[in-house]
Amino acid sequence: MLGNWLKTTVLMATILSIFGGVGLLLGGPVGMLFALLLGGAMNFWAYWFSDRMVLRLYKAQEVDETTAPQYVRMVRELSAGAGLPMPRVYLIDEEQPNAFATGRNPENAAVAATTGILRVLTERELRGVMAHELAHVKHRDILISTMSATVAGAVSSLAQFGGLFGGRDEEGRSTNPVFAMLAMIVAPFAAMMVQMAISRAREFEADRGGAEMSGDPQALASALEKIHRYGQGVPLETAETHPATAQMMIINPLAGGGLAGLFSTHPDTGERIARLQAMTRALARA
Repeated sequence: MLGNWLKTTVLMATILSIFGGVGLLLGGPVGMLFALLLGGAMNFWAYWFSDRMVLRLYKAQEVDETTAPQYVRMVRELSAGAGLPMPRVYLIDEEQPNAFATGRNPENAAVAATTGILRVLTERELRGVMAHELAHVKHRDILISTMSATVAGAVSSLAQFGGLFGGRDEEGRSTNPVFAMLAMIVAPFAAMMVQMAISRAREFEADRGGAEMSGDPQALASALEKIHRYGQGVPLETAETHPATAQMMIINPLAGGGLAGLFSTHPDTGERIARLQAMTRALARA
């Protein structure tokens, strides 16, 4: 619990630093003060409301045991087994197979899955995926995930807005256009690096925790392989439009590879599968 709050505090401080740096480059000391105030307000808003915003972005619809009985019962059983409160359960009408968890704590958590993932996976594989998402809830890192997704997008927008329209110093003079261009490039990159540092280690931990929760590491390994294979070439338009939210998904939903893969917020899928298969062999020996 303490570790989670420490991570949240570091994240908020990093966000404020990025906002302040962008403001300084674009508007001098006055711009920095304005950006710091904006960053503080964004931190407050993201803490309380970012989960609702993300669910709204993806047009997620809440479901229950009447509208999606098998899916909701599965989440209920896994939550009870893990000693977690029952989260709100959502469906996203998208062909790409994917899923994510959000919320500021286990008492205010939500899990969401695309209609595509329900069609592609078997019940056993889907159980592994939902256990992974509930492991995010249990580890209390869903707040960090959602906040970083929301604020990274805001940092990028702030830098682009300032770079396009120019900044002013405290005496009303235009700032150096080189600084404005630098802010447009560096600020989104810095926000992306923060997300990478948070996301990659978190996914490995959720894989391990989800495999333990379901008692079936091979099911999650099989699900990851299927999601990766079926998801290629099937765009998730909301993620493409709002790429800062991509790190919330169980597998990177964005198109592109090569150099882009070096900066992915997700670890290599093959390595994740290999670790889960090693857990399966260890369980078999035990």
